[in-house]
Amino acid sequence: MTSDLVKDEAGASTELGYIFTFLLGVLFLSIFSVWAFGLETSTRENWNTTAVDVNMADLAAAVERADLASREDSSVRYAEAVKWRLTEADESEFVLTLDDMGLHLDHPENELDRDVSISATSDGNYTGRITLSGISEIWIVYEDGMTYLSGNRPEF
Repeated sequence: MTSDLVKDEAGASTELGYIFTFLLGVLFLSIFSVWAFGLETSTRENWNTTAVDVNMADLAAAVERADLASREDSSVRYAEAVKWRLTEADESEFVLTLDDMGLHLDHPENELDRDVSISATSDGNYTGRITLSGISEIWIVYEDGMTYLSGNRPEF
C-alpha cells in the first residue's frame, strides 16, 4: 500500500475563503462596537448636561422664591429643599456657589460648568459655597437678611 501525494489546491482556496469571511465578520463587529460605544457616550453626556441644567433651574427658582419671601417682612425666615438629580459625573468635584451675581456650578470638566443669573431683588445679601459630594438635596435659606446655600436642614 503505497500512496502518492496529490497536488490539490481546492482545499486551500476554501480555507482562504473561511479566513477572509472570519476577518470580515471581525471588522463588522469592531465597527459596530465602536459605533455603540459612541452612542452610549453621547447619551450619557447628554443626560449629564440636561440633569445639570434642570438642577440649576430648580435652584435658581428656589432662590427667587426666597427673594419673594424676603420682601414680605424683615423678620421672615424661609427655607426650601431642592432635590439634586444625580449625574454620571463625579459629584464630589461639583462646587456650587451663590453670590450677588447668581448661582455658579464649577466642575473640572468645563462643559459641566454653569452660571445662572438671579434677579437679586432680595432685601439682603447672597452667600454660600458647598461641595455636592454625597448631597441629595440643597437647602435655599433666607434668614436675618441673608440668602444662603446649605447642605443641611436649617434649625428654625
